[in-house]
Amino acid sequence: MTVTERYELLKSKVIDRKEEFLKLIDFMENQTDYLNSPASTRFHLCRKMGLLEHSVNVAETMLRLRGALAPEISEESCIICALIHDLGKAGMPGVPQYIPNEPTARQKQYGFGPSVPYRMNDNLVYLSVPLRSLYLALPHIKLSESEVQAVMYHDGQYVDDNKSVATKETPLLLLLQYADTWSTFVTEKHTKA
Repeated sequence: MTVTERYELLKSKVIDRKEEFLKLIDFMENQTDYLNSPASTRFHLCRKMGLLEHSVNVAETMLRLRGALAPEISEESCIICALIHDLGKAGMPGVPQYIPNEPTARQKQYGFGPSVPYRMNDNLVYLSVPLRSLYLALPHIKLSESEVQAVMYHDGQYVDDNKSVATKETPLLLLLQYADTWSTFVTEKHTKA
């Protein structure tokens, strides 16, 4: 099954909040670079459509973890949080966060490309990825406090700013954090760019 088919299957599972979810998806797909962005500048899934693949991997992993550990958590919450947790990596409407890193004059002279395929777009105001994700999503869909916490702090203790939530994590946040970490460091570890 292709990434696009897996993505469509996940989207079809959102029923209770379908109307606002579809408005969010329309925004993500048609006004941002969500479908084409890489997942990172040089690490996991650093290629076109990498962000979409990563988001799908996280959603599928999160649903598996939910089934084993927390079946009381809504599948919809898992899918929505997973699909938007890194939405901020798409940038802003018309302004992608990651842009191709052009080779230097010296690299061109010797026929080499840049060592890092993408770089951050300097034309964006700095916001952390989770904060930009929420900034982009909230005008289109209402999220619960647990969903906001999950998206905002999904990087866990890898980010110093997240220390404030230590020992206050909801089960939804923990599922998203584990699913994101597993997808990044296990599922996507050997994926070639």
